[in-house]
Amino acid sequence: MTTDFLIIGAGVAGLRAAIEAAEAGRVLVLTKDRLTESASEYAQGGVAAALSDDDEIRLHEEDTIRGGDGLCDPQAVRVLVEEGPAVIQQLIEWGTRFDRDGARLAFTREGAHSRSRVLHARGDSTGQEIARALFHKAQTLPGICFRPHAATIDLAISEGEVCGARILSADGGLPGQITARAVLLATGGLGAVYRDTTNPDVATGDGVAMAYRAGAEISDLEFVQFHPTALHVENAPRFLLSEALRGEGAYLRNAAGERFMSRYTPQAELAPRDVVSRAIVAELRRTSDPHVFLDLTHLASGFVERRFPRIYRTCLVYGIDLARQPAPVHPAAHYAMGGVRTDLYGRTTLPGLYAAGEVAATGVHGANRLASNSLLEGLVFGGRVGRQLWERADAEAGEPETPAVASVAPPITSDQVRELAWRCAGLERDAGGLTECLRHLAGADFTPGPEAGRAGHELRNRITVVSLIARCALAREESRGAHCRSDFPDKRPEFQKHSRLSPGSDVVKWSLPEPGGD
Repeated sequence: MTTDFLIIGAGVAGLRAAIEAAEAGRVLVLTKDRLTESASEYAQGGVAAALSDDDEIRLHEEDTIRGGDGLCDPQAVRVLVEEGPAVIQQLIEWGTRFDRDGARLAFTREGAHSRSRVLHARGDSTGQEIARALFHKAQTLPGICFRPHAATIDLAISEGEVCGARILSADGGLPGQITARAVLLATGGLGAVYRDTTNPDVATGDGVAMAYRAGAEISDLEFVQFHPTALHVENAPRFLLSEALRGEGAYLRNAAGERFMSRYTPQAELAPRDVVSRAIVAELRRTSDPHVFLDLTHLASGFVERRFPRIYRTCLVYGIDLARQPAPVHPAAHYAMGGVRTDLYGRTTLPGLYAAGEVAATGVHGANRLASNSLLEGLVFGGRVGRQLWERADAEAGEPETPAVASVAPPITSDQVRELAWRCAGLERDAGGLTECLRHLAGADFTPGPEAGRAGHELRNRITVVSLIARCALAREESRGAHCRSDFPDKRPEFQKHSRLSPGSDVVKWSLPEPGGD
């Protein structure tokens, strides 16, 4: 099977790129599950953009850089915040229905934002609504085809360039191959390499693992954001309780009913996510309790049900009425700031391969993503990379090299990998735990045979990604943003650099954040 542009993933970054790329050739969009199963669908809080009367692009830029804790690339941030408002207006023209106060767009404020600039849809279904509008727009373009239940297992290479991908079909048959002039990774995040995560099960870091195996450079993978408020109920998924809940006035309380955040930061519940997550862990260590509580019971009657209908209904399923009782919460793996290293147009270090969205490391988030910048990043950089794919419209897709095929039994289970990642490379790390993690995984890499199925390939990717996280985290001997080393608790100026890992090298290299520019 051949196409001009192959896009792997159908979240907001993949859909936005497909719409742009369709002007220059045939586009095939693959998903390994349902077309609608992506992190974008679960994004609750909203999308940030400087559109309100009291906001400025400069302020959004400053907030983003401050949140990134010294590691944002200023030029990437400028692209994000300057192009963001026009992208949002375009979404509205394409039918995205953001919530409004009368005729005016409704904005809310989230942690570490200096203004109320977060747009939302249907209260807490923003990602779902944006994806709906993008999918509808994409369906009107004849050059775009979708293929669900087609798990990508590896990139295809020809003479050092990416020329397609190998996939598993839904019927479990032998792997097939798709050739293309260019391949875009829009595979989303890697939260499901951890035991506790707000991410969907499909977020197994496939894009990072496949790109690394193919020869692309990886950057900043030690920076994994742990969301402070995931539902913590036995036998329930770690369902995300959006940051917007605290933005609208929710309190964090310990088991004794005390508000505790002011003991750890003057910003209290509206501090950046990494600060709130570590404060919760410190409070749990102090009290020996299994979780803290997110309390909305003091808010006006009916407000929670109206403003957060999806969250309210989901919590009810698990026996929590947010209007009448606090919800037990605990931090969970949520978002990867790092990933496949790209420039501002989505080009990776491997010819023919592009990346956009959470799988990409553009430098825009630095060491810690500002709340509600993720959907904006997928939209802005998805559009930019979609247009950049035009440069490959006349490229020749080479003959893919024949991959080595082996049938090796995995020496470790997915649950064991996830537990290891949570315990040794989670919210708090140290050299002993990270070294233990790498020792356990050193002999665990394997090549799935034809009979392995999707689960076998996802296990292989989990092993690769957790190893990369641990290697980068071990090399960064400081605490910065979402990366917390208990044995190196302070920031160190010599580490105000991006980590970089290339295949075939055991050494983590470092590069300075890219300076600003026009």
